[in-house]
Amino acid sequence: MQPKRLITDPPSTCAASTWLRLVVLVFILWLVSACTPSTALPPTRAAAIMLAAIPPTIIPTVPVTFTPSSPDATIDPRLNHNQTWQVGPSSTPSITPPIPSHTPTPSPTYTPSPTYTPSPTRTPAAQGARYNYPFFIDPRKSKLSIHVIKPNSPHIEDFIRQTQPNVIKLVDDFGLAAVTKELSPRTIVIGRVDTISQQYRGIPEEAARRYVQENLAKYRANPAVDYWEGWNEPDPGLENMGWYARFEQERVREMARQGLGAAIGGFATGVPEINEFALFIPAIETAMQYGAILTLHEYSAPVINYGYGSEMPGYPRYADRGTLTLRYRWYYRELLEPAGLVIPLAITEAGIDGIIGNRPGPPGYGWADFQAYAVAEGWGRDGMEAFVNQMAWYDAEVRKDTYVLGFTIFTAGSIGHWRNYEIRDVLPRLTNYARP
Repeated sequence: MQPKRLITDPPSTCAASTWLRLVVLVFILWLVSACTPSTALPPTRAAAIMLAAIPPTIIPTVPVTFTPSSPDATIDPRLNHNQTWQVGPSSTPSITPPIPSHTPTPSPTYTPSPTYTPSPTRTPAAQGARYNYPFFIDPRKSKLSIHVIKPNSPHIEDFIRQTQPNVIKLVDDFGLAAVTKELSPRTIVIGRVDTISQQYRGIPEEAARRYVQENLAKYRANPAVDYWEGWNEPDPGLENMGWYARFEQERVREMARQGLGAAIGGFATGVPEINEFALFIPAIETAMQYGAILTLHEYSAPVINYGYGSEMPGYPRYADRGTLTLRYRWYYRELLEPAGLVIPLAITEAGIDGIIGNRPGPPGYGWADFQAYAVAEGWGRDGMEAFVNQMAWYDAEVRKDTYVLGFTIFTAGSIGHWRNYEIRDVLPRLTNYARP
């Protein structure tokens, strides 16, 4: 918090100068009031509801959102699934979920849904309506899946074949998208083109359309990708969240005009705060109108449940939410569920990340650096078993929230400095856990 500045004026030397000051001050105030518009454009209805529910004392004004002149009648995005998933509120989780035993418990047996027939196109709901999402998520099935940078191991395809995951995340190398559809037709493929420049500059709608056009050739070359993320791990803060919301709104519209699915958000671990997320509500509304989904990342360290049960600024402590993992529950329970904006969520990066600050445990980066610590904490008899048990704990939690499509562990096919996050060697054990 910044200290308050004390503003003082030197004392007046005579009464005349004092009266002169007052006259000048009154004139200036009259001039300012005469030049100021009498009314301000209101925020969207849902955003106003969100802001009213936020306890922090200082709440910024919601920026005016961009509204196109008329709905685009030519919008006709692709459809890869014709099963319907009804979005609903989360189930009530247990107060203190048990830490898994040394041997991961397999997912309950489930019966796959009937074979589907892909439909070539989809039409967005009318302006203001909620989209009928074209996929089915079996609540009895594991939501664990993988993030892939390079498909450089047979364990990756084996995981897809055996587990039939709800989602999978690919970055830059999208050849695995078509393979995934062959091995597991119902899997939702989420892709991201790795870009460096992410600056909150200019008119956000123009920036969004330019961003889509810059990446359009890659999008069109990989039709097996269902939803395309935009920026990676943005942290706009209060200052830029309104700009970013408008950027994502227009990116959703532009992607729809091109017949493509969009995934909005992409927020980094531990952000945004709740009052910041409230400014993103207009993007949630637009996403639900056009059939887009929400994505974000959740990591913790030295073990997956560090920070679980901690409170957020201005809110009481809840035993079933976290400041790192399970952070998304704050957004849904405090903001989205009360407003009827329960958008499908994919956690497109998850796992152990030692970059997180102010934590216990040894120095390190990926899960491989914390194996001994996790074993000492009772998560398993060896490092791999401890990691699988941690992912099983997280899986048990996200399965309680029906709006969560799945989570993808970072990462398979690592390159460069991501080697300590590599899950190639533990993939067979993850496969044994997640398969039906």
